[in-house]
Amino acid sequence: MVTITESAQEYLLELLEKQNVPGIAVRVFILDAGTPRAETCISFCRPGEEKDSDDIQELNGFRAFIDQPSVPFLEDAVVDFQKDSMGGQLTIKAPNSRLPKISEDSSLEDRVNYILYNEINPGLAAHGGMVSLEEIFDESVAVLRFGGGCQGCGMVDVTLKDGVEKTLLEQIPQLTEVRDVTDHSVKENAYYQ
Repeated sequence: MVTITESAQEYLLELLEKQNVPGIAVRVFILDAGTPRAETCISFCRPGEEKDSDDIQELNGFRAFIDQPSVPFLEDAVVDFQKDSMGGQLTIKAPNSRLPKISEDSSLEDRVNYILYNEINPGLAAHGGMVSLEEIFDESVAVLRFGGGCQGCGMVDVTLKDGVEKTLLEQIPQLTEVRDVTDHSVKENAYYQ
């Protein structure tokens, strides 16, 4: 569940009181959960806007409604408020918001994305590169797109075959092939030309 520090609760309670709406609460959710674009959000939740599936946290003077689909991605999340000379800043740290959650029942796409985001992209980032899944077709072929320093890089074939493909095929036996659809003729940002 989300940890909302005492200072954050005080700050949020002040904001809620300024709304002058009896029973107003906050809603915590993640847009694009489990993707690199994930964004953790807090919004006002007026009476009647809550959902039956929401998890509810009773806090100091108000409630927080936690969006059910966001719950697994909010594990270890912390909402804090730090006072400073400008008034202060509310921060939300959700270290698991961008990680795809996988299990035995996860789709092939989710399992490929998990390995790309957690094992492959951190290494490619050292060269300003990244790779993303475009699609899975024929139920066993992963089609990837390289970007950043990988696009147009002279070493991309080695990276694909000896790194990315080898890792994916070893960890996901259902995959039979990995293909690259990147246009490598564009070399302006390539790490190796």
